[in-house]
Amino acid sequence: MGMGRDLFDRSATGRECFESAGRVLGTDIASICFDGPENKLKETRYTQPALVVHSTIACRLLAERGIHADCAAGHSLGEFSALIAAGALSFENGLELVRERSLLMQDSGSARPGAMAAVIGLSPDKVEGICREAQDAGLVQPANYNSPEQTVISGSPEGVARALEIARQKGAKRVVELAVSGAFHSPLMDEAARNFNRRLEQTVFERPSIPVYSNFSASGSADPSVLRENTGRQMTSPVRWVETVQAMMRDGVTRFYEAGPGKVLAGLVKRIDRNAEVIPCGSWDEIAAAPL
Repeated sequence: MGMGRDLFDRSATGRECFESAGRVLGTDIASICFDGPENKLKETRYTQPALVVHSTIACRLLAERGIHADCAAGHSLGEFSALIAAGALSFENGLELVRERSLLMQDSGSARPGAMAAVIGLSPDKVEGICREAQDAGLVQPANYNSPEQTVISGSPEGVARALEIARQKGAKRVVELAVSGAFHSPLMDEAARNFNRRLEQTVFERPSIPVYSNFSASGSADPSVLRENTGRQMTSPVRWVETVQAMMRDGVTRFYEAGPGKVLAGLVKRIDRNAEVIPCGSWDEIAAAPL
């Protein structure tokens, strides 16, 4: 708890974003972030909007310091923060989409129970082969290509369990079952994706000021129609984070600013390329200290 409290207390931008988010969401998201209760903040319908609010404030505070991005990308939910930061989506429209997405994913997880797990210490190719081998037990596929040695898989409980069994046999250093409410980034989200795409069609996407690298394509685009399509396909497709970071670096990116709570992406980027410079920017002090 307390997420984003320092940004709220120390900046007009933080207060304005939280107040605007409260109006869009119809709930006091600031109070939930700051005071909980923790089990409420962990509910998908609150967690996802809260993360986007936090990362949006961080991006805007960086811009106020004169730090402007040349491109943007986000991991899974973070793609919406990237679209907002680039100007492809307004903050209000982005939040409305995130709220809809979170509710659809939560409902889909209840209707079609699934599982997710991280496989650590095996190459993506090997994990893909393991998923194919486990298909007899149930649906399972890669969901997040997080780093060269960490791939998250997603699917039916039976398919994921069988894949983890095979992964252990094939020498995985570790397998970690994730506490999730559904099989995200898998075909078990088909119905949620269809409903979400109908909402996307009604949402205005503007031409962004900078390219956004999509999870689905692992490439950058400033075409609103491409970004809309890629956003719609994200829910049932893998997050190609390794390829995304590699593409950004090929295109000239040498420094990454992680705008939002935590340092998970900073760790993943360093595992993808140890030469990358990554600056965590989640707290007021981190943003104030970020190099220009």
